Amino acid sequence: MSRLIFVMLLALCASAQSIRHDAGRHVWLLTTHTSSYAMGLSPENELQHLYWGGPLWRVEDVPAAERKRDISSFDPHQMLENEEYPGWGGPRFDEPALKITRADGDRDLVLHYVSHQAKANELAITLKDIHDDIEVELDYIVHSGTIGRKSIIRNRSKQAITLESAQSAAWYLPAGVGYRLSYLSGRWAAETQLNREPIHEGIKTLESRTGHTGHNINPWFAIDEGDADETNGRVWFGALAWSGNWRISVEQTPYRQVRVTGGFNPFDFAYWLKPGESLETPVFYAGYAQRGFGEASRLLHDLERSDIQPDGLKARPRPVLYNSWEATEFNVDEAGQIALAEKAAKLGVELFVIDDGWFGKRNNDHAGLGDWTVNPQKFPNGLNGLITRVNSLGMDFGLWVEPEMVNPDSDLYRAHPDWVMNFPGRPRSELRNQLILNMARDDVKDYIFGVLDKLASTYKIRYFKWDMNRIFSEPGWPEVPVEQQRELWVKYVWNYYDIMKQLREKHPGLEIESCSGGGGRIDLGVLRYVDEVWTSDNTEAFDRLRIQEGFSQAYAAKFMSAWVTDVPNMNRRSTPLQYRFLVAMQGALGIGANLNRWSDADTELAKRMVALDKRIRTTVQFGNLYRLLSPRLSDTTANEYVSTDGREAVLFAFRHSQEYNTPPPALLLEGLDARAVYRLESLDGKPLGNSSGAYLMQQGVNVTLRGDFDSTAVLLHRVE
Repeated sequence: MSRLIFVMLLALCASAQSIRHDAGRHVWLLTTHTSSYAMGLSPENELQHLYWGGPLWRVEDVPAAERKRDISSFDPHQMLENEEYPGWGGPRFDEPALKITRADGDRDLVLHYVSHQAKANELAITLKDIHDDIEVELDYIVHSGTIGRKSIIRNRSKQAITLESAQSAAWYLPAGVGYRLSYLSGRWAAETQLNREPIHEGIKTLESRTGHTGHNINPWFAIDEGDADETNGRVWFGALAWSGNWRISVEQTPYRQVRVTGGFNPFDFAYWLKPGESLETPVFYAGYAQRGFGEASRLLHDLERSDIQPDGLKARPRPVLYNSWEATEFNVDEAGQIALAEKAAKLGVELFVIDDGWFGKRNNDHAGLGDWTVNPQKFPNGLNGLITRVNSLGMDFGLWVEPEMVNPDSDLYRAHPDWVMNFPGRPRSELRNQLILNMARDDVKDYIFGVLDKLASTYKIRYFKWDMNRIFSEPGWPEVPVEQQRELWVKYVWNYYDIMKQLREKHPGLEIESCSGGGGRIDLGVLRYVDEVWTSDNTEAFDRLRIQEGFSQAYAAKFMSAWVTDVPNMNRRSTPLQYRFLVAMQGALGIGANLNRWSDADTELAKRMVALDKRIRTTVQFGNLYRLLSPRLSDTTANEYVSTDGREAVLFAFRHSQEYNTPPPALLLEGLDARAVYRLESLDGKPLGNSSGAYLMQQGVNVTLRGDFDSTAVLLHRVE
């Protein structure tokens, strides 16, 4: 290697995950190992976006910010410049990052640079209005493959202001046309469906207005130049870390500029800041990939596992879980749960969870929510007898809770009807026979924490399945002044996060699952506090291939709760038990079937599948995912997981149906060492021979999939 190349490599390594500042030209360059991002000051002291793309090692390559020339009185330079964090003021009419109203009615806001501070991988740039002491601190955190951005809005003026829109960040793509947007849409039982469509002039809004992250759209996006696929093409991507009302606006201006603005949803939003008060927005993470959608996903997965999830890379692989809901529904009692626990333990299950029905007068979904005491008819001796037996079988114990909700038929509601969200004198809409507690109230927050803390203190509980089975309605908060009532949307989520934070601090080892009627609360904000998420109430294996493909665009397999349940399922479809297991083993394996109905053959197959999952789950949950064939585009679905050290890989393959007696296509593997040799093994342990990484990636693996709903897995071990 020549000295010049060696020096250049050293420079590239030194620039990885760095923040550099060219003080003479007022340019900042933020660099990860896969991308760079730059901004600088214009002659008018406005902070402008300058670059977002592949990694740069010279800050001098980034052109300095400049003032554009007006095209006309209808196209002023402010509309042509890429302001890093635009306020709504002057002749600016694109989507603002911040819009305010002062107490005296003045709504103009123009932000200029004041100062900056940098340390390690963090940068803070302070902007201020050109007239008033209204500040915005822009915070940047450089991760290994992504950048996180948020804003802190501070009112240092002498009058109150109302924030009408408060966004976390605005991201600008290189100027041009022909871009394509990818996003995840859906509904209950059909979450995270992948969509791709051209970006045209105007604004495409992705959002939730329902109080939680939402089933309909997930706060993730990816943008490519119209020709990217899993392995090729430039992709810009991002995800918003917020579990309440959010919005991401994808805008193409008439000036061939695409930008993405995201943060709090301005819908029904108003946040009142008295002098001296501030508001912090959610973190908006984004990154750039040069090798297609697959690399973009892997960069997000790395971020989630290393820098977002509780305990980071020290977190344990998700244990094999059994949940008794489908076996018993509300008809739970100690004897019945023990019988199921004994059957689950024989399969190799490690975590036994009781779902709904264990508390209060909870015999159906009409009563009992809010009364979080053990039902004495179902459990005369409390839960300790059951938990002791579960633990003696070698399993941890978990409990379903829905602490944000209350049934009108409950002791809690009769004592505190004012605790639910309401507009006085207006109807209180019931969904699933329940109302939603106003957790923005500190007394409600304290009650919910107290209930969960008491359960975790009284019983040996390793795991809470925290559910939320309805959306907001009548989001009134009559106990606070009118100007503060719409802060409910934000303070509710802060208190939700704080409860989980306090629980985890007080009860080390406690784990939490985020559930909201399936995938209604999945985002990078909640992942800071939970260990896995309930992906969908739809556990039908064939449907799950599409749901899981969309989920994997944004979220790592480790967080994806995936159950094996009985058939026929939601679509009255029956798939083989092996097929159901292999679909679920691509995430955090759970079993939700009624074990009392399983045959001996089912039980024996399940034992083998659980044992296989324990062998491969570290590779699946912590490794790199390669989506080889999509269920949207082929009758064969194939996914490959490669361990972080490259020593192991797992290939999953599924076939929906066979036509004309044709075999499935050869599966070209990815992510292997081309010069290494791999030993292949079938899912039942049979050797399949050795092949080089080069051959497996260029010629592929041929699998046998015959008939309808056939499935298989191949394990690969690098030969040392």
